[in-house]
Amino acid sequence: MDVPVAVEMDGALDLDRAVIVALGCNDKGAWRDCREALEAALARFRAEGIDVLARSSWWRSDAWPDPTDPPFLNGVVIVRTAHDPHALMAALGRIEEAFGRRRGVRNAPRTLDLDLIAYGRLKGDLDGLILPHPRSAERKFVMGPLAEIAAGWEHPAGGTAGDLASTATVGSDAHPQR
Repeated sequence: MDVPVAVEMDGALDLDRAVIVALGCNDKGAWRDCREALEAALARFRAEGIDVLARSSWWRSDAWPDPTDPPFLNGVVIVRTAHDPHALMAALGRIEEAFGRRRGVRNAPRTLDLDLIAYGRLKGDLDGLILPHPRSAERKFVMGPLAEIAAGWEHPAGGTAGDLASTATVGSDAHPQR
């Protein structure tokens, strides 16, 4: 499999080859706050063979589906990696585990949530890994941050990140933190 690389072309990213990862936190764990946890997670990417090419600001939103849980801090990065999609998911899983992520109750508060949103133009079920992320287009806390850094990125199901950010229904209260 050819590994897509979001190479810079005259200072711009080749969005057809973009590898996009979303980050989220609503349980600070051992860190002072979720911002510190997310920054520490990004610092760990390089050790796993993942280079961050572009990153959004951090966005705050109520927890979903239970808004009584602590609010989330989310962001999106475009990365370069030699990992294939499954190896990248394994690397992201190792980072989550190192940050105290425990899987149990679905949508429970978490110290770190890393989702592979897109891997170039790959589309479909790749042995249990569905790309692009099946619910990404509905999530303002994903499409909003992505629109900051790549508004013209086109979701394979239709629409640009910029358009999808304005129509997303899940996390509609999401907004950038300055």
